[in-house]
This record gives sequence, C-alpha cells and structure tokens, in this order.
Amino acid sequence: MASSLTKDSVRPGTPGSEKTFFGHPRGLATLFMTEMWERFSYYGMKALLPLYLVAPGGLHMSAATATAIYSVYLSLVYLLALPGGWFADRVLGPRKTVAVAGVIIMLGHLTLALPSSGTFFAGLGLVAIGSGLLKSNISTMVGHLYKGADDARRDGGFTLFYIGINLGAFAAPLVIGTVGENVNWHLGFALAALGMALGLAQYLLGSRHLDAQSSVVPTPLSPAEKSATLRKSALWAAVAAVFYTVVVVSGHYTLNWLLVPITIAGLIIPVLVIARIKRDKDLDRTEQSKMSAYIWFFVAAAVFWMIYDQGGSTVSLFADSSAKNTIFGWDFPVSWYQSVNPVMIMALAPVFAWAWLALARRGKEPSTAVKFAMGLVLIGASFFLFLAPLAIADGGHKAAAMWLVAIYFVQTVGELTLSPVGLSVTTKMAPAKYASQMMGVWFLAVTAGDATTGLLSIAGVDLNKTGIVAFQAVLAVAAGVAVWMYRKKVKELMGDVH
Repeated sequence: MASSLTKDSVRPGTPGSEKTFFGHPRGLATLFMTEMWERFSYYGMKALLPLYLVAPGGLHMSAATATAIYSVYLSLVYLLALPGGWFADRVLGPRKTVAVAGVIIMLGHLTLALPSSGTFFAGLGLVAIGSGLLKSNISTMVGHLYKGADDARRDGGFTLFYIGINLGAFAAPLVIGTVGENVNWHLGFALAALGMALGLAQYLLGSRHLDAQSSVVPTPLSPAEKSATLRKSALWAAVAAVFYTVVVVSGHYTLNWLLVPITIAGLIIPVLVIARIKRDKDLDRTEQSKMSAYIWFFVAAAVFWMIYDQGGSTVSLFADSSAKNTIFGWDFPVSWYQSVNPVMIMALAPVFAWAWLALARRGKEPSTAVKFAMGLVLIGASFFLFLAPLAIADGGHKAAAMWLVAIYFVQTVGELTLSPVGLSVTTKMAPAKYASQMMGVWFLAVTAGDATTGLLSIAGVDLNKTGIVAFQAVLAVAAGVAVWMYRKKVKELMGDVH
C-alpha cells in the first residue's frame, strides 16, 4: 500500500532523489500508514469512551465522573510517553519499541471488548501503556528521516504525518463509533483491536524503509543499571499493590483513589522533568538556552491541550445531552462529531504545509513563537464560540449541530498552527542526551493540560457552565498574547533553530 503512494523525485541527484513519499523519504509512508491504523484504533475507542461511561447500557456514570476518567486516561497516555522514550533510548531502540507497543495496544482493546465491567479499567491501562510506548518513538522516527534540523522538508513531513493520524481518526468514529453506539459497545472496542492489528502488520512489512538510526539504542543500560532498574520497578509495584490491597480490604476504596494520584502525577511530573533537564550539567550553554525557550512552548501547549481535548469530553457530552444531532432531518451518532476535526485536518494540512513553505521561500514565514501564539488565540476563540450553544441550552432549547461543527473547525485551525510545529521544533531543539525522551517531554504538555481538566472534574467543577468555559477562553487568549509579546526573546533563546 505504501509503494502506491510513492513517486520519483523530480530532480535526480538532489537530496531525496530516491523513491519518495510526496517528495519525502519513503520511510514516511511506512510511519504514515502505521500511525493511521493505530490512530483508527485509538480514536475509535476514544470517541466511544465518554459516551459508554454515561450510557445506561454502559457504565451509567455521571457526566463529571466520565469527564474525569476520560481526562485522566488521556493524561496517563501522554504521561507514559516519557518512559516510552526512555525505554527506546536505553533498552530496545525506537523501531522495536513501537512493535512491542502495537501488541500491547491490541491486547488492551481486546480486553475492553470483553463483556465485563471488571476488566474495563485493565483494558484502559493496557492501551495507555502501549500508546505511551508508541507515541514518542514513532514521531522520533519521523525526525530520523530528515538529515539536519534545517531540512526544508521537515515541517512539511510532520504535517503529512499528521494527515496519517487524522485519516485514521476520521474513519474511526464513523466505523467504530457507529457499531459501538448502535450495535454493541464491546463490538466497537473489538473493531479497535482489529485496527491495531492491521497497523502492526503494516509496520512490520514496511520497516525496512526506515532510517537505520531508528534501530539504534542511543544509551543502552549496563548490566548493573538493568538490575537496579528491575529492582526499583519491582519495589514500587509491590508498594502500590500492598497499598491498594489495604485500601480495598478496609472498605475505603473509591474510584478517586485511582484517579487523584494519576492526576496529581500528571501535574507534578512534567515540572520535575523539565527542571531535571534544565539542571543537567552535561548540557552545554546552547542546549540550556534552547531548553529555556522550549519552556515557553511547553506551557503554551499545556494551555492549548487543556481546552482542545475537551472536544472529546465536555463538548461531546454536551452534544449527547443538549444538541440536535441532525443534519437536514437525518440523525447521526454523537461519536461522529469526533470525525469533524480529522476531516478538516486532512483538508487544511496540505494548505498549511504549502503556505509555510511558500512563506519560507519569501522569508516571511512566521516564527515558531508566533505560530504558537496564533494557536492559543484560536483555541480560546473556539470556547468563546462554545458560549452560544451553552446559552441556547440554558434557554431550554437544543443547540444546532452546526454550532459544534464550528467549534471543531476553529480548534482545527488552531491545532494546525501549533501541534505539527510543536512536534517539529521538539526534534530540532532536543539535546543529544535526551533524543527520544524529548518527544516524551513534548507529550507531557498534553498530560499537564488533561490532568488540569481531570482535577477540575474530580473537584466537582461543571465544565459545561458558561463561567468556566469563558474563563478558559480568556486564559488561552491571554497566554497567546503573552507568547506574542515575548516572541523576540524566545527566538533569541532558540539560537540557530528557526
């Protein structure tokens, strides 16, 4: 399948004169297709999750609890991207780690497919672990395909990779969501397992096109380090097992005993990780300066994802209870809203990739800081727009579906100015010592954003209230203005990275 999407370079003898994928290294086709199927499984399950949690035929939880579980789950997925990067750096290398991740994700979806609520959280845990192992490493392998941070194709390559993500994300709610909502929830989860199996097969067949660097273990563990790591892991696992056994046996266990620690970890660990890297004396002055600039992008991304990921929880649950989910009199499943963003990504990503390249040729491309500022202002604008359907619902009416489509559209434009650019700048600015791990650090911004949402839900904050939505919108716009005001300082700290 990948070979049918490749073509010859129009200028033989130049970099990339080999068979290419829309002008990019052929390995991008392998990673594109693998990520497409993995995202099909992930986003299909993600679209069903909050609806299954509140449905009478599902777990029949409150909207606040469903939002908390959804947010904490997303937070955990991205939190585990950091140890996923560490595992690749120190144990298996990115290529083998992604193969292992695919197997774990598939087993997680199969566990979710079992018709038993007792295995539900175990399935979520497996999917989270596998996704953490996969996320940072597959993005890192995209970076390996380009030689040097100044390769003009780099940002465009990550944007094309983003299309693969969103192609799978677009199809997933239409297939998995429809089956899950209208036929059987667990059959929907089973289809997610099938999607991951197809992605794993694609990856194993096409991995020969990946860069040789993807098979390298950059800083392998010594035998002594392996023993110490195993001992520490076993110790912490035993402590957790004993603690939760005592809580359960004593009759004090509630779901918050699981959600609150993960949420707090999602807020504290990102700060500790950034601080540890900043204090690392092995980094030279240039690398330290780049890390100072990166903190700006990290905080901006955390604010962005805090709002953006509520499109699958706060906005989706609003649609389930307070929207007319019809177009021209035709009813559609609520999960289909989750296909709006990816189809818009596929339509607009090539336009953005072309626009950035065209502006770069004229020397007018916005800096990374300006792109981030644009993303923050747009995500804030999406929640200002959300105030309209909230007001309609408060008046006792159902909001039209197009209000929600408009929200997802504005969020999509904001995403394209921030997310693929963030992936690219992370690979450019990563200190050599933290190669794969820096992609995990980028995903910790998502962890921090989702953990904040989870903590608010656990505390009983109604995220569908007008005041809370307006506050988040103002926060995002203010953050965007701050990044724009200090853009020259950030650019100076970035050094030779553009």
